[in-house]
Amino acid sequence: MEALTPEEIERYRRHILLPEIGGAGQQALKNARVMVIGAGGLGAPVLLYLAAAGIGTLGFADDDRVSLSNLQRQVIHNTGTIGEEKTASAKKTIARLNPHVRVVTFEERFSSTWAHDHLNTFDLLIDGSDNFDTRYMAADAAERARIPLVTGAVGRFDGSVTVLKPYESGADGVPGPTYRDLFPQKPPEGLVPACAETGVIGALTGVIGTLMAMEAIKLITGIGEPLVGRLLLYDALSARFDTIRYKRRQPKAAE
Repeated sequence: MEALTPEEIERYRRHILLPEIGGAGQQALKNARVMVIGAGGLGAPVLLYLAAAGIGTLGFADDDRVSLSNLQRQVIHNTGTIGEEKTASAKKTIARLNPHVRVVTFEERFSSTWAHDHLNTFDLLIDGSDNFDTRYMAADAAERARIPLVTGAVGRFDGSVTVLKPYESGADGVPGPTYRDLFPQKPPEGLVPACAETGVIGALTGVIGTLMAMEAIKLITGIGEPLVGRLLLYDALSARFDTIRYKRRQPKAAE
């Protein structure tokens, strides 16, 4: 375990002053290895806040390049990086923000093959993807690897966040819910259009992405109550948060 340096102690002083975090919590953040799917709308604030928080190793996968239309919400990129791979652009921003963070990039889409080869080297998975295929794939991969998953989604003016730990049981002995307990089936093609078709307010990705980063910090440091079995919903137009509780679905009894 690599100790915090004097410079790091000064950098993270506002964390260390919090009794819930303290030196031990900051050390846990430094020792953590977090994998993020996507360096886009949700991945951008997640990566920025986790880098600022002192996560020791940040990995992220993205096969896209920065375009002008990304910059309204993907705040880890800038006008000067248009045309660059998002992984390279994000890596440079993180280096400027916190040189103590080790960055591991994968210039590819998240896949089951990638998860099989690499996910067991990480402690936590954060899904900032924009499609259900990847969300189901990420949930299955995290469950197999027995690591927590923080997953979020946005659309137009609405967003949601939840945490999945289906490999653990609650006080009642019932295993935690899976992603399929929340969304049993993928919506039909075209039912949930992408933001490229319907638009999305840029600041919404900041709200949801920052909430995802906060859940990751809670999981790593062991503070608070993560959103396990709870789906946090945010309506930006009404400035309203709601929470829906969900549980592991019990198999139907044979007739």
